[in-house]
Amino acid sequence: MCSTTRFLGELHQELIKTFRHRLKEKISVGPVLNHLYFISHEDKERILQKLKTEGDASAANQLIDVVLKKPHPEGWFRAFVDALIHGDSKYAAMVLEGSPKPEEEEENDYCVALVRLLAPSLVQMKTADVCCECFSLGLLGQDDNDKVLAEIDTQGPGRGAGELLRRIVRRPPGWFSTFLQVLKKTEHYPLLRELTGDPHWCEQQGETGALIDHETIFLHTFGIFNSSKQSVSIAIHIFYNVRYTVCECGLLTWMQLLFRLADLSYSEAAAEAPRSPEKTEIVLRDYQMEVARPALEGKNIIICLPTGSGKTRAAVYITKKHLDSRREAGSPGKVVVLVNKIPLVEQHYSTEFLPYLKQTYRVERVSGDSQLKISFAKTVQKNDIIICTAQILENYLERAENGEDEGVKMSDLTLIIIDECHHTQKGGVYNHIMMRYLMQKHKNLRLKKEQKKTVPLPQILGLTASPGVGGANTVAKAVEHIMRICANLDASEIMTRSQEEDRKQQRKTILTVENKDPFGDVIKTIMNAIHNEAKLSPICDLGSQNYEQWAVQKERQAAKEEDKTVRVCAEFLRRYNEGLILSNTIRMSDALSYLNKFHEEQIKKKTSVDGEQNIQITDTERFLFKLFKDKKEELETFSKNPKYENDSLSKLREQILREFSSRGQARGIIFTKTRHSAITLSQWIQENPKFADVEVKPSHVIGGGDQSDTKPMTAAEQKDVLKKFRAGEVNLLVATTVAEEGLDIPACNFVIRYGLSTNEIAMIQAKGRGRADDSSYTVVDVKNSGVAERECVNEYREEMMGKAINKIKGQSREAYQKQMMEFQLQAIMEERMRQVKRKQKAIKDEKPSHVKFSCRNCAKPVCSGEDIQIIENMHRVNVTTQFKELFIQRENATLQERLLDYETNAVIACKDCGQPWGSVMVYRGMDFPCLHVKNFVVNINGKKISNCTKWSDLPIRFTAFDYIEHASMMAQGSDEEMG
Repeated sequence: MCSTTRFLGELHQELIKTFRHRLKEKISVGPVLNHLYFISHEDKERILQKLKTEGDASAANQLIDVVLKKPHPEGWFRAFVDALIHGDSKYAAMVLEGSPKPEEEEENDYCVALVRLLAPSLVQMKTADVCCECFSLGLLGQDDNDKVLAEIDTQGPGRGAGELLRRIVRRPPGWFSTFLQVLKKTEHYPLLRELTGDPHWCEQQGETGALIDHETIFLHTFGIFNSSKQSVSIAIHIFYNVRYTVCECGLLTWMQLLFRLADLSYSEAAAEAPRSPEKTEIVLRDYQMEVARPALEGKNIIICLPTGSGKTRAAVYITKKHLDSRREAGSPGKVVVLVNKIPLVEQHYSTEFLPYLKQTYRVERVSGDSQLKISFAKTVQKNDIIICTAQILENYLERAENGEDEGVKMSDLTLIIIDECHHTQKGGVYNHIMMRYLMQKHKNLRLKKEQKKTVPLPQILGLTASPGVGGANTVAKAVEHIMRICANLDASEIMTRSQEEDRKQQRKTILTVENKDPFGDVIKTIMNAIHNEAKLSPICDLGSQNYEQWAVQKERQAAKEEDKTVRVCAEFLRRYNEGLILSNTIRMSDALSYLNKFHEEQIKKKTSVDGEQNIQITDTERFLFKLFKDKKEELETFSKNPKYENDSLSKLREQILREFSSRGQARGIIFTKTRHSAITLSQWIQENPKFADVEVKPSHVIGGGDQSDTKPMTAAEQKDVLKKFRAGEVNLLVATTVAEEGLDIPACNFVIRYGLSTNEIAMIQAKGRGRADDSSYTVVDVKNSGVAERECVNEYREEMMGKAINKIKGQSREAYQKQMMEFQLQAIMEERMRQVKRKQKAIKDEKPSHVKFSCRNCAKPVCSGEDIQIIENMHRVNVTTQFKELFIQRENATLQERLLDYETNAVIACKDCGQPWGSVMVYRGMDFPCLHVKNFVVNINGKKISNCTKWSDLPIRFTAFDYIEHASMMAQGSDEEMG
């Protein structure tokens, strides 16, 4: 009996795996979870989080993973099927129970594809009426109905219609005929006509107007109404050569035929579902048209407008006019829109360029998160407008320059739009792209003199809210800084808004704080004890950025000198300094949690996984562990007493309550310095009942890079939070600087910069988020941050920037061009010098045998550069047997990330002292110890280097890893062991 049960269990597992793709399309995750008893609460929470951030398909995929996870309780398969039946996923249950029939499934697939292809028309339905009828006829369940109505309320009927369509196509076969009945009952006759291909719908219902013939249905289905005449004529030729009509062969056969003609699979058809509402007419305000005018004449310009003033809309208008004029001239255009952050790719694509231009031109987006980056050159060829991250274009320009296949040439493009163009400065990727442009421009001048053919160059359009002054202290230096940006972009003019009277004035307040901090005094006592132990004498204030830099320098110097006491003390001091900064910014309990976590990690380093390895603990480390242990109780006492709350947090609480109490509908952003403070401030607001009383609904938005200890936010998570903010589900964002620049955030009526002040560009962009009437801008000072002083300096520099721009605009054309030419020639010469130095540096690359690596903590010799090999020109590994004896391996959940065909899921650490050295990398089925250079002191020909943070800092070319050779050796070793 037991073997029979086991066999059935395995059979059921294989059944689920076989139909996995179809199941994940048909499961309504939320309702199904409510009926699954054998899934743990933790798994349900993880699935719901996935549903929230990535949608039904990803959540359904994770749900299936959990269901397949062994061991299974008795009756698990029947329970799963029952949950599908009762959780509005009857079609998924039917798939597992052996129905529907193949022919029914095939017909259903084509009905789904038809709905998705015609979605641009279907989303124009009267969504509320259709939803009500679908619910009454059982086409939508209660959960479906609630979600659609909620989407209508928050996002409008178009988005609600999209949600309704996504849900009805998951229903069991037969839903299509029911949906047609609903459309008939709600008098959507044109939609019925499009879905059925039957022109008599309007005759039967007495509707007047022109009928849509089969040729038009064919063209509309494939979205080529507005394509070139050649494309339309080819499509019509194919259509008439087939000699079928909908009425002659029926809907199913017609759809099958169309998909085969267009070489579209079901999944490809689904991918064509609309991403944005259609907009046809681009209307610019007078000031937008004013700043866009030189670009419409084909000139290179910079548009400088405040955040929220419609720079991107002007760019869309310029793009359309550029492509229209080139099409009329018989020379098609090619536009690339460059952004410096991945989320901006999707934002510009879905909210600006696609809605306005998709009727006339092919629009595509490519970023580091997109699979299309692999075939970027083909994407450029196939589309009229490409929105991408700047690095992708730079990579493909370099390919073309090196003579590689699949490259992109500057001459392939006719217009480049550079978003946030104030980043076009030395070292930035924007500048690398523009340097190619400038070099070709000046080469063209020579070719023209020699009466030779020149290379065509694209028009350039730069967009920015503020070019800044580059740290200038005088107007003359500010002019030079802005002129260099203009020269780098080859801009003939910098266009600004002349209607200053339209600019809204904000109420500005700077809140200073009192210096009372008993919690911080205890941390300082600990730090001073460490100073005495290591005989260190800092010359800067504890809890400041200057102190952090001092501690980093001391750690590097001590690692180089093999001074273990100072090195470990400096590392602890840096963490205590961070704890002190946190205690001045967020709750004392959060700062204590940070210090607790750090100490737990340090103690964990001194213990091996199996407990057998004797890891060295020095007297200094014992002293540091005991010091924290002795002071921990005192820190806990202060952290639990509300009267010792830091004054900055008190001021912030008062300001938030004031904003939400004095406004009918408050919506605001708090900018803070670190990801950790953004997350903890958001939690503090959520947990404080006083904020709930005035209906504060907070959430946080942080960056997506991995340069911080705090887990980054994915683009999907950022998008979800901003969507809720736009809908009013969230009315207070706590954000890092990621929200200052570029992201599409609705107008707010208050902005608070909490202990954060960087430069005048950031200040202008942050203030620009408060665009609503009667908006306020508040700066809350934080102890030792110097925020209040820097804010005053930034105001002065903002004023200086305005004067500098006016001075540039007031120059004669001759003087402007002369200055531009000078700066461009200087930039070209500097670039050539850099190229020469790079070549010289490449020639001087050290031999791997001249390089030695030692443990950063205990100074133990680890390996030579000869022992290190490089995988995919990126990952440095050491596969020698000698190295394997020097480290221990420890699981680390935070490293479990999958990237292409390798993954990292554990750390390696020094067997003697526990210092992390890197990670275990699983690559093509084998484990490799992957080294991180920051964990070592590097000795090159007797010169020690302790400040390397990345491998590219080292002038060494490591041997490429030979996978075949290594795999053969491993296989032979395995055979010998088995023999």
